[in-house]
Amino acid sequence: MNSLRILVADDHEVVRRGLCSLLESQAGWQICGEASDGREVLAKVAELKPDIIVLDVAMPNLNGLEATRQILKTNPKAKVLVLTLHDTDRLIHEVLTAGASGFVLKSDAARDLVAAVECLRQNKTYFTSKVASMVLNGFLKGGPGAISANSSSPLTAREREIVQLLSEGKSAKEVAVALNISVKTAETHRSNIMRKLGLHSVSELVLYAVRNNIVNVESASA
Repeated sequence: MNSLRILVADDHEVVRRGLCSLLESQAGWQICGEASDGREVLAKVAELKPDIIVLDVAMPNLNGLEATRQILKTNPKAKVLVLTLHDTDRLIHEVLTAGASGFVLKSDAARDLVAAVECLRQNKTYFTSKVASMVLNGFLKGGPGAISANSSSPLTAREREIVQLLSEGKSAKEVAVALNISVKTAETHRSNIMRKLGLHSVSELVLYAVRNNIVNVESASA
């Protein structure tokens, strides 16, 4: 029987090591790689081709939601399990529409993580009862109280990446280096984003990023 190869991504080393230890205690399960930010996740997934990716929503440079979208865009059969500190309705909606196969609160990881990964291993999904209730109430089907799939952000994937980098305090030059684009292109994107969102300062951009789960409060730099 082939071992289950798992990639674990979290920007806090202590948390990451704890997750790895918990998963490696299972017979036949192997941690094939670790990552500390979203861009490293994409590189490691391409290099290592893990069976399951366990990743935190709130990571620097590229958050877990964007990483999930990009992973599944290039590998639709990938299985992603998202970890988060919170389970707000909007965040749950974002996780589901990003295409993740599972969702576990960090506070419940010691109890639920192994069960969640086992479900994904069996080609099943793993979601909390709150997520199930949201689906039944039509959050993904346009029912009462539904959130439009396009309501969370009017921005493109590239623009969301730039919002995260700017909100983390990076300059246009640093954004350009991170995304391998010219400084002029980065500045043009920044201007277009501010105009599209009707914002007039970096502080307003940071607030938008926090409210829309693009960055967390800790990584935001107003």
